[in-house]
Amino acid sequence: MIHIPILRAGKPYQSLEVATVPHFRSGEPVAEVSQANRGLIARDLLQMAERQQMLQALSVRELLQICRAAAKHFQEAVLPLGAGEQSPDDYIAQLSATTGMPQSLCRKNMDKIVLVLEEMEAVLGGLTRGIDVEIFDRGWIEQEGRPLSFLREADALGAILPSNSPGVHSLWLPAIPLKVPLVLKPGSQEPWTPFRIIQAFIAAGAPPEAFSFYPTDYGGAAEILLRTGRSMLFGDKNTVAPWRKDPRVQIHGPGWSKVIIADDKIGQWQDYLDVIETSAVMNGGRSCINASGVWVGSRGREVAEALGQRFARIEARGIEDPDAQIAAFTNKSLARRISAMIDSQLQIPGAEDVTARHRNSDRYVEKDGCAFLLPTVIYCEDPAHPLAHSEFLFPYLSVVEMPQEEMLPAMGSTLVATAITGDREFIRRIFASHNVERLNLGPIPTMKINWDQPHEGNLFEHLYRQRAFQMSG
Repeated sequence: MIHIPILRAGKPYQSLEVATVPHFRSGEPVAEVSQANRGLIARDLLQMAERQQMLQALSVRELLQICRAAAKHFQEAVLPLGAGEQSPDDYIAQLSATTGMPQSLCRKNMDKIVLVLEEMEAVLGGLTRGIDVEIFDRGWIEQEGRPLSFLREADALGAILPSNSPGVHSLWLPAIPLKVPLVLKPGSQEPWTPFRIIQAFIAAGAPPEAFSFYPTDYGGAAEILLRTGRSMLFGDKNTVAPWRKDPRVQIHGPGWSKVIIADDKIGQWQDYLDVIETSAVMNGGRSCINASGVWVGSRGREVAEALGQRFARIEARGIEDPDAQIAAFTNKSLARRISAMIDSQLQIPGAEDVTARHRNSDRYVEKDGCAFLLPTVIYCEDPAHPLAHSEFLFPYLSVVEMPQEEMLPAMGSTLVATAITGDREFIRRIFASHNVERLNLGPIPTMKINWDQPHEGNLFEHLYRQRAFQMSG
């Protein structure tokens, strides 16, 4: 059986305690993974200042070249995996087998990671707003005739990683050219991507000491969050809640991303169905930037009916099928509970599942021994209905109708808002809205990302702060 070790400053370490990663369909073990205990993590993190110096010794230009080489290794090379090796095809098959994500979507997520590594210089430009990257080598630069300097806030970036979508791993990649070592806790079902990225970096010439990989339990995860100085936490609402007020932790929780069709554009709502469908369905609906809501001032039922007909055409397919659009659930009982919860909340007046009458089956289906939840559109007459503010790990949309002047505060936290409008006053109000993180003006899918702009937080600003600096002569 494949054994995935702990990596302690890049060195493999096999522990006595292991956890198995099962195939989502058969339940048979695909790999066993060494588990790091809290004490081991705490001891190792005492050495992070020394490991940071290994990155500091390299110029940013050298590290950017390493990123470009790592992209090629990640996409094309046979890389170490424990005592064995892993080809790119092995990686795709193993990733799909333990997460339930179709292989076609796994490859698309692989391409996302490759793109970020290849375009890392542009990514840094977006994060730093165009600051000369030489500042990370010299400590300061002169900008517009004045000295400028930044202080690094931590000797390592911790990351508590998810299992839902491999593409999110692109968010912590800039730490390496920013000269901050990584301390990664993989998701229990998805050790494959972070481990392979690390091996690609090492093969490209990055110092192994810059990478620590700790599969661990909740106690070990807390140790990483408490001791790394700066960290990223991916998880659901309950997981991230205790850390929301800790400035050392950058939260990546539910997105509740939305498409807004304003009153001045609602007459052409048919023109925007493709944008809405792409926003909700791309990547199997598993990303925080997938739309989970459509907010309109009128004609909501018409919009919901048209989307319901489109969603009802999306079928459950095998994970090897190149046309598969949705992922299987690794836990059948979880899929049943989610579907039952939606049905239970539909008993509350003010919401209706408009896809139900266009499908020939229930929302929950099984195919080839796999459990799926079919894409679902809920029409909400009541904007306070619980299904108007829900998000799930499958393509789900609530279409909410309410007066436009009341919409922005009512729609709540929104990671990405696609606002389809030319109304200058409404645009001004959206820009002033504190609950919209990222804004797309015009018919741009919520899933469309420019990698030179962060879509949730700014890693550079999380790791560095500007210092007061002056010099004589």
